[in-house]
Amino acid sequence: MHIDLTEKTAIVTGSTGGIGLAVAIGLARAGAHVVVVGRSQARVDAALTKVADASGRMTAKGVVCDPGTAQGCRELIEAQPHADILVNNLGIYGAQEFFDIDDALWENFFQVNVMSGVRLARHYAQGMRKRGWGRIQFVSSESALNIPTEMVHYGVSKTAVQGLSRGLAKVLAGTGVTVNAILPGPTRTEGAETMMADLARERGVTPAEMEAIFLQENRPSTLLHRFATPEEVANLCVYVASPQASATTGAALRVEGGIVESIA
Repeated sequence: MHIDLTEKTAIVTGSTGGIGLAVAIGLARAGAHVVVVGRSQARVDAALTKVADASGRMTAKGVVCDPGTAQGCRELIEAQPHADILVNNLGIYGAQEFFDIDDALWENFFQVNVMSGVRLARHYAQGMRKRGWGRIQFVSSESALNIPTEMVHYGVSKTAVQGLSRGLAKVLAGTGVTVNAILPGPTRTEGAETMMADLARERGVTPAEMEAIFLQENRPSTLLHRFATPEEVANLCVYVASPQASATTGAALRVEGGIVESIA
């Protein structure tokens, strides 16, 4: 299968590292004009260099803003008014005892993980619908189905993202615009590596050993028995953004290593 996204413009939020950067690179390799979005000029510039080096193309554009806020979404829309592909990858996570999660933290998770996608999809989907083609993705998580006790607020926000994705797919039914949720599992991003290193120091083990311990204790149903790489998640995202994925919409697409105990 040859995926050709030539002349397509793709916005990927939270794309200066981790899954977002891997998606940006994958889309650029397929020919898309990628818009890298991040909160600091230095990180955006570094990501643009990585995208160019990996794809052999210098067409990527950077926008410095924080789409986790209403103002940041407005800044992104002003800088890049239209898109053919929108990957709502921006998200935050972190372990917190349920009884210590105050209203402000709940609100912060909802604004960043849910409302960022709402605001951007509300704008970009209208242009996609008028043109009769578009791809919108919301990066959710296996935690949307398998709510983790150590971060209930995160799991709930990802469940909301999945509902948003399905609802918008129904709104855009028959328009040529597809909307899907992507559900990664534990993925070896910079943030995850830092978390494993911190836990490893606490337990007196290596980060690699801590990864195995984490999966055994927190995700024992994994069939992959390791963290996925960002590129493995990005491969699915690139396919879902392609013309070949035209019949895939309204779906929750899992790339979580079999953690979810379901065959559906």
